[in-house]
Amino acid sequence: MVRIMKKIPPTEEVLRDIFKKYDANGDGRLSKAELTEAFRHLGSRNPGWRASRSLHHADANGDRFVSEEELSEFVKYARKHGYAV
Repeated sequence: MVRIMKKIPPTEEVLRDIFKKYDANGDGRLSKAELTEAFRHLGSRNPGWRASRSLHHADANGDRFVSEEELSEFVKYARKHGYAV
């Protein structure tokens, strides 16, 4: 008997925790470098590009960081593109 296992998309809360973990300097926001590491952890084949695209979608105030207030949009972006843990 063969079992096929599918990755289940993580909840918004789980993704939030993952991305918060990558706030290396503890400033409460994620830089492109920190986002790149987060996407690398999630298995992105091109984490730098994915980090740039996620900033484009989530960075509402244009400061080139994802803040706590912008994290929900960032998480929506990651889930939309199928990132699973």
